[in-house]
Amino acid sequence: MEESEATGPTEWVGRHEVGVGPWQGPWPDDDRYDPDLLEHGDRRNVVDPYRYWRREAIVADVDARRFPFHVAIENFQHDHNIGTVVRTANAFAAAAVHIVGKRRWNRRGAMVTDRYQHLHHHAGVAELTAFAAEHGLAVVAVDNTPGARPVETAELPRECVLLFGQEGPGLSPEAQETADLVVSIAQFGTTRSINAGVAAGIVMHTWIRQHADLSKAW
Repeated sequence: MEESEATGPTEWVGRHEVGVGPWQGPWPDDDRYDPDLLEHGDRRNVVDPYRYWRREAIVADVDARRFPFHVAIENFQHDHNIGTVVRTANAFAAAAVHIVGKRRWNRRGAMVTDRYQHLHHHAGVAELTAFAAEHGLAVVAVDNTPGARPVETAELPRECVLLFGQEGPGLSPEAQETADLVVSIAQFGTTRSINAGVAAGIVMHTWIRQHADLSKAW
């Protein structure tokens, strides 16, 4: 079987084993391909156009078309949602993910996507805001607090850092005070907040809807 030309994650097309087996036929004369994967098959969680590619080649290809929004999440209590945030940021080709606070985080939810996503660590909010200022990025805090603008109607800056708080306490006071814009997510039920990983996905997709060229999606 030659390399599939179909696009989209293999997981979408059936319940069979994810990925592809060993390459059949002459090997491609292209240094983006990994000889070990060509020989043994590629069962990684990547979209089909990247099958058999070296990890470094995949990262380089995504780097050429990453979007100019960054994602940051505070990590003072080892928030288990960080892995989900990283995985979603990878799906939307975010420029980078920034972990603010404790360096260690639970990578299980990332489903290995952290290998393809640029990650930065900042000891505190001050370091993050300094990074944002240096790179011309507006800081957009996401929290359901008084005065926050509804994300459903707000215009998100194209070049920005989307900053999320922890599950439960939400954003720290320092993060809220230093943000250029604070947005909230409309809720209609009984809970006072939604899962941080879900909130991150909603706001990232809002940025995608406002700024991305959807014709280039997988």
